[in-house]
Amino acid sequence: MTTARISATMAIRDILLSGGHAFTPSEEKIVRVLLTDYPAAGLGPATALARRAGVSDPTVGRLAVKLGFDGYPAFQHTLLAEVEARLHSPLLMMEAKRPPAEAGTAGAFAAYFASVIDSLEKSVSATPPQSFERAAKLVMDPKRKVSLVGGRFSGFIASMLAAYLGQMRADVRDLGPLSPARFDLLVDIGRADTLIVFDYRRYQADIVSFAEQAASQGARIVLFTDPWCSPVTEVAEVTIMTQVQAASPFDTMAPVMAQAEAFASYLIADLDPAARERIERLEAIRDNNRVTLGGGNRPPRSIGPGGPVDENTQNGE
Repeated sequence: MTTARISATMAIRDILLSGGHAFTPSEEKIVRVLLTDYPAAGLGPATALARRAGVSDPTVGRLAVKLGFDGYPAFQHTLLAEVEARLHSPLLMMEAKRPPAEAGTAGAFAAYFASVIDSLEKSVSATPPQSFERAAKLVMDPKRKVSLVGGRFSGFIASMLAAYLGQMRADVRDLGPLSPARFDLLVDIGRADTLIVFDYRRYQADIVSFAEQAASQGARIVLFTDPWCSPVTEVAEVTIMTQVQAASPFDTMAPVMAQAEAFASYLIADLDPAARERIERLEAIRDNNRVTLGGGNRPPRSIGPGGPVDENTQNGE
């Protein structure tokens, strides 16, 4: 396996966690150090990493080769490239992703859409199905309260998913932008809470801080993030990844929205009778209040404990 192929397909953290290598006890010590202080532990000289792990310098080199690199320098080069990609700002990416002048308007649009489609396709297999199953259990457990939060660009997707979830179950709260007052909500978050977090590069300090504090109080964290992984990964019980790269200085949120919608669709397909009844009652409430254009011509319906009741049927007609 070449270094180029490794860097193109998966992060070094994922390689270390993949389970595809038979590490010696000494190598396991290095892996633990790398994962405990990732990625910083791998950015220094091999001697420093060996000292922290309590192993010899050659052991560090042998581990790098076992992971598929030509040696520790190649391992570190790939790790540095990963960090650089993780921290790229739109300003730094402006020149790197500027479409060629000869492409013209039509070519630039076509290239952008092609890049988004590529990210969408790659996102389909970016997360194991088991992760969605585990997330669904945490989100749909009626004994748990669910809160959602996202960053500057992903916050609206958190709000959209909150609106979907609010139709399926009670006790769903969209936290919105994290103002200082919003941090006061941590006082009520504990072991009976699930916090859904959307965080993509460049990761927001307030989102990370809120999630870490919520986790320290017992909340279970479901994280939606990119392949470079928000620091929230460290406290998340479930991490769901999607590709966000596009032919633009700005990452695309299209795959993120599609993934959130796919998750909602997955939940709807497995609704229990109580959740279906809730949706029916919500529809009746909307009809009664002329919320949507489609329901404005029907007569008002009573909302009974067993669901909506048509007035004519209720009166025995």
